[in-house]
Amino acid sequence: MRDSELTQDHHDFRSLVRDFVEREIVPYHPDWERAGLVDREVWRSAGKVGLLGIDVPEEYGGGGEPDFRYQVVLSEEIMRVGATGIGFALHNDVVAPYFLGLATDEQKRRWLPGFCSGDLVTALAMTEPEAGSDLQAIRTTAFPDGDDYVLKGAKTFITNGIHADLVIVVARTRPGRGARGLSLLVVERGMPGFTRGRKLDKIGMAAQDTAELFFDDVRVPAANLLGREGGAFLHLAANLPQERLGIAAYAVAAAETAFGQTLEYCKGRTAFGQAIGAFQHVRFELAEMATELDVARTYVDRAVAEHNAGRLDAVAAAKAKWWATDVQRRVLDRCVQLHGGYGFMRETPVARAFVDNRVHPIYGGTNEIMKEIIGRDLGV
Repeated sequence: MRDSELTQDHHDFRSLVRDFVEREIVPYHPDWERAGLVDREVWRSAGKVGLLGIDVPEEYGGGGEPDFRYQVVLSEEIMRVGATGIGFALHNDVVAPYFLGLATDEQKRRWLPGFCSGDLVTALAMTEPEAGSDLQAIRTTAFPDGDDYVLKGAKTFITNGIHADLVIVVARTRPGRGARGLSLLVVERGMPGFTRGRKLDKIGMAAQDTAELFFDDVRVPAANLLGREGGAFLHLAANLPQERLGIAAYAVAAAETAFGQTLEYCKGRTAFGQAIGAFQHVRFELAEMATELDVARTYVDRAVAEHNAGRLDAVAAAKAKWWATDVQRRVLDRCVQLHGGYGFMRETPVARAFVDNRVHPIYGGTNEIMKEIIGRDLGV
């Protein structure tokens, strides 16, 4: 975010995050990428310094700070060093609102302290092999049986899937009711029948533990129902704007980082006796990217302010997510091009950013779905 949008407390928090990132993430992230998984201890280290559960009430061990700017600052600092294996944003930005808004007092006492300390890593399992953006196509089922639900099905593309200790699973509890038949169940590590498949082999984000999850007649206590039975669709709709805003903020930060690296490269790289940035075509490319990023940053910063004020709706969030991730995609492509052959080398930060961040127009709802949401709001 622009400095003008932040207070001294936010700047102090940025310093804390930057120190943590440089000390606990930067030296180890290349090894985590080679291993295909971040060290589980980085979660506990983050919990100790207050980077998890930023908006969770202090009584549960959280920061008690609902201002979303703090979570944006955290994501920006992680993106600044290209640490795409760190799944804190999914934990903080996406999962936390479900626990804060839907959990009973007993559930909060059971789960939130571990959520904030890093002892419990979380995930949200919506997508299935045959169902992505279309929630009505979900086939995972959970039928009541005494004091339990019997959960059966499979999920895929689940961020934090390997490390997750708590997984919010979207399942069909009411057959024949379409989206109104879906509920949210919290599945805990170690429940019989809950297994993890392969860690998925993605083209980027090598250290991020994206996984398949399988539920073979898992008995989930009714006490683990999150929110109202049959209310998952409305619960998801209420929380998706923050998720999409978080993706937009992350995308702008990633693009700004790559642009800054490319600008310095264009100033230092020479061809035909002069810096390549001195060529008119390159200057125009840089000028266009700088302008697009300024426009995207302005909109996203305003959306964060609207969200803090409780006014960000689904349409505005869809616009932020679509526009920011599309700008990011274009900027990263041009940054690779301006780096020439070096832009195709994995050792170059912009090359890694190019593949690591290509997923942003896809997850959180594809950009095509974002345009559908916007278009319907226009009455067409």
